[in-house]
Amino acid sequence: MIQCDNLTKRFGDFTAVDHVSFSVQKRSIFGFLGPNGSGKSTVIRMLCGILEPSDGVGRIAGHDVSGETDAIKGKLGYMSQKFSLYDELTVNENLLFYARLYGIHGEAMKTRRDELIALAHLGPYVDRRAALLSGGWKQRLAMACALVHKPSVLFLDEPTAGIDPVARRELWDLLFELSSTGMTLFVTTHYMDEAERCSHVGYIYMSKLIVCGAPHELKKLPAVNPPGTRRLEVACDHVTLGLRATRPLGGVRAATVFGQSMHLLVEETLPEESIRETLLAVGIHKVEIRTIAPSLEDVFVALTAQYAGAP
Repeated sequence: MIQCDNLTKRFGDFTAVDHVSFSVQKRSIFGFLGPNGSGKSTVIRMLCGILEPSDGVGRIAGHDVSGETDAIKGKLGYMSQKFSLYDELTVNENLLFYARLYGIHGEAMKTRRDELIALAHLGPYVDRRAALLSGGWKQRLAMACALVHKPSVLFLDEPTAGIDPVARRELWDLLFELSSTGMTLFVTTHYMDEAERCSHVGYIYMSKLIVCGAPHELKKLPAVNPPGTRRLEVACDHVTLGLRATRPLGGVRAATVFGQSMHLLVEETLPEESIRETLLAVGIHKVEIRTIAPSLEDVFVALTAQYAGAP
């Protein structure tokens, strides 16, 4: 459904997106990750026909995003980072307005409005002005408006930024429901738990696509699992004190805090007893250590470190 071949965008001497290539299959949820300013939104704008690529080709359902904009317009839905609907209009009025923009009128418009209200569970707020909705309900309304013309591909640029965890989970439940109907979803996010839910993930850094694949495949990359190392979860009291004591320990290559525990990348030759003794020396007596698999956060931290240090 989505195909990028060496997609590139330059603004003068600055290259915002540098020869990016990937594909997204129908019904999949593709997560697009990367630091702020890495080029995520620029890729979306090119694929939506908003920006003209400087080089390379982007296709939606086989149609060139540069030369066949009329053909792709009806296939795309786009939900921007910032809430972009009309604050002074009610939920109902926003839905009707966007339906008319896509040429939907009469009974068909009312039927589609009712379908979207039911899909996004907007019924209790149908007569409320958009400005008075909470963040989570604004996102539901924005998604409903993006779906009004029944697109086959939906682009969502950080759809859960700034909303609470319950609203985030509910929004993702809605994304899974859309995917099950045959829609293809392209989602940018900074949340690793959301990336874990995607069928495939791409990671862009400094305008270049570093890696792309299924989450379980990315966790097996050599850069994430250096030969002769293992990953440990160390649960203990006073975890920040433990981190400060553990980082200088010989054989510890990386250490970070995850909740009430530490995640360590250590050399296989480092005995667990050395970690226990180090923590005991700073007054930490209760310690639990177990071997763990890398998380997606580990993947992106490792890849970022690798490419940031590359010449």
